[in-house]
Amino acid sequence: MKEVWTQKFKKAFIWASGLISFIAFAIVGGYTITKSEDEELKKTSKTAFIVTLVFLAIEAILFIISAFGSMGANYYNSGLYDFHTITTKIVSVAKYIVYAVFIILSLCLSPKQEKSETTSEK
Repeated sequence: MKEVWTQKFKKAFIWASGLISFIAFAIVGGYTITKSEDEELKKTSKTAFIVTLVFLAIEAILFIISAFGSMGANYYNSGLYDFHTITTKIVSVAKYIVYAVFIILSLCLSPKQEKSETTSEK
């Protein structure tokens, strides 16, 4: 029987789940790491995990800044609020760009191209 999900679509699904939410990625990536026998999928899942953690940490830091700032009397008219707003927008746009690039790369690169790139780096 022909396999419906190719390796390219599986990799794109892993990246898309990381973009959707951390919980969705935990389910998809965790299943891939524990149950999959394909080393390329495990490598993709681990890379997506690191990228997801980086964005999660940045968003957590911005949330803490916002929480502490909102305890102040004049937070919403301060420069800290402007910094938080601009930084949150920049991080959000960067997150979508990074995930879009990785999804496009996972769909466009064939497994032969990926293997030749890794062997040429060594």
